[in-house]
Amino acid sequence: MAEGISEGKLLFLLSAVQFINIVDFMMVLPMGPDFAAGLHISTARLGLVAGAYTGAAACAGLLGALFFDRFDRFDRRSALFVCMTGLVIGTSLGGVAQGLGTMLLARAVAGGFGGPASALALAIIADAIPAQRRGYALGRVAGAFAVASVVGVPIGLKLAEVGGWRAPFFSIAGLGLIVALGAITQMPPMRKHLTSPGSRPVAPRPLTDFVTDTTVLASLACTAFLMMGTFALISNLSTYLQFNLGYSRSRLGFLYMVGGLCAFFAMRAAGRFVDQRGCR
Repeated sequence: MAEGISEGKLLFLLSAVQFINIVDFMMVLPMGPDFAAGLHISTARLGLVAGAYTGAAACAGLLGALFFDRFDRFDRRSALFVCMTGLVIGTSLGGVAQGLGTMLLARAVAGGFGGPASALALAIIADAIPAQRRGYALGRVAGAFAVASVVGVPIGLKLAEVGGWRAPFFSIAGLGLIVALGAITQMPPMRKHLTSPGSRPVAPRPLTDFVTDTTVLASLACTAFLMMGTFALISNLSTYLQFNLGYSRSRLGFLYMVGGLCAFFAMRAAGRFVDQRGCR
């Protein structure tokens, strides 16, 4: 248990962070045909909108690796609040976009803050949750991906259908602000990465130690290929289903719900398996 907060409450807050982050990213993909029509964007260029988010997230993650563990004044809680606030701003900008350029800018801002927010949430788990329960904790927080598919995306699609494509952006931004405030007010300071068990400062490992570690490189490569394969399909899935297969726009939420339910149970089972058997 992290000092000053129960383990369950901490995991709930971190799951909420991941939920907002994932819904913010995922809802844009099935909504692509909606805002493409409203902004007069060719559907062939919708992949750029998804790419702006992921590209900015990747760049921000690399930059963040240089200094996130070197915060002497700001702990992980404060860094998480800053990143969530930036994500809220980027999402709000998407709601006022006027064309492809402004939408790309908005998604880049959202990704530039959303990517590090996701990484910080996982880092807090590593700091606060004992190793014997860490797999379950990671599976539970990763389950936010599934909840986003089951609940967030269908609701976002319905909001776009009823209130226009801008409505989901502002709705997610509002929820994100609530989560950001919840994190900064409910979490205790997260400074374990700055001190040793004896409360003495710890010098962060040089970044070169990580980029030359074969285990780290293998993990990064697996993550990269998984994300590339997944989002190469997801970014075009809604457009393909509607315009190539004639699938009804009103039933898109059902597909995301089914996929999310499968992922929800699979992630929880995988987390418990890792705790019991190890990750190798």
